[in-house]
Amino acid sequence: MEFSARYVALGDSFTEGLGDTDPTLPNQVRGWADRTAEQLALARPDETVGYANLAIRGKKMQQILTEQIDVAVAMKPTLVTIYSGINDILRPKVNIDAMIANYSDGIAKLAATGARVLVFTGYDASSSKVFASIRGRTAVYNELVREVAETHGAELVDYWRFREYDDWRLWGIDRMHMSTPGHINMANRVLEQLGETARIPLPEMLPIPMRTTAETLRDNAAWTREYVGPWVSRRLRGVSSGDNLSARWPEFRAPTTP
Repeated sequence: MEFSARYVALGDSFTEGLGDTDPTLPNQVRGWADRTAEQLALARPDETVGYANLAIRGKKMQQILTEQIDVAVAMKPTLVTIYSGINDILRPKVNIDAMIANYSDGIAKLAATGARVLVFTGYDASSSKVFASIRGRTAVYNELVREVAETHGAELVDYWRFREYDDWRLWGIDRMHMSTPGHINMANRVLEQLGETARIPLPEMLPIPMRTTAETLRDNAAWTREYVGPWVSRRLRGVSSGDNLSARWPEFRAPTTP
């Protein structure tokens, strides 16, 4: 099938869709990129919209550049979104200048296709007691990403400034990936950047329950045991949660709304 509009999503777990669980879909997730593609198709009934998602959780920037950029270029996209680099920033050591120099080369390749290219800044994790420590690194990364976007005519989805994500109901139980409402909100932010008028209704979010100090300590201990411990273990062993996974939608398909 020939598609007149061709959207390719690149990146890591953020774009793969972790936190927006759907057992009926590949890798059992849906995510903001799927939701964005669905809305684009609904808004263009006279066009054939194709959607591919090459993102895989745990991928660092060089892996994304090596494994996904050339594949995307060969697909002759009309729209590309890419989020990359935060898995690198979370490592003990990272050369952000060298990383962004490589990123610039990758964005140049995507821009050369004539596609509309959207890049993301990293989230300001100042409200997280665990991830606030990388705030300075993320700020440097973001400023360099802004320069890359300006240089290559890419558009910026400025996640750093999305203050609604200070609400922990937009985050999943692992406190690392967006929840379903978080993914829906991100899809709406991307649709806004694209100039689309459609918005996806957010599900009703229940009030945050009051927790005693003892309950909070138990919650934090359980979270550390179930999520932080395995995450640290993978880093020490040099393995990734995405090592045995394939891209969810490696070829163009017509996006469908479940």
